[in-house]
Amino acid sequence: MSDKKKDSAKVSKVESRVKSLSDRIDRKVKSVNPLGMRVLVRLSKEDNQTDAGLFLPEGAKDDHAESVLAEVIEVASALDEDTEEEANISGIPFGATILIGKHVGVKVPWDDELRVVETADVLAIVEEHELS
Repeated sequence: MSDKKKDSAKVSKVESRVKSLSDRIDRKVKSVNPLGMRVLVRLSKEDNQTDAGLFLPEGAKDDHAESVLAEVIEVASALDEDTEEEANISGIPFGATILIGKHVGVKVPWDDELRVVETADVLAIVEEHELS
């Protein structure tokens, strides 16, 4: 068999595998809308470097942490009767960085970084300020 035929056969196999995989991909997008006094958060990734510059093994900092930082990516809302717009009822601003307990909230099944958290479990809203 010539090199061109071999290459063509390889390309054909790869194309059929790609088509098979793309046929299996779920084309639905999932969204989470928290109800009641809850927010949806994405846990922030910690870098694996100490303040002194030493690199730690993956997850070493997490073992001793009591709390974690998270970004609020969705809030509970309700329709405001006066303005007929959705209003944030959670009391936590959308996009805020918050501090929560390490094991607080319910994990979202399809994404380990997402959690639905009760607003009562939010320890603090964290703001970053630049020193001049």
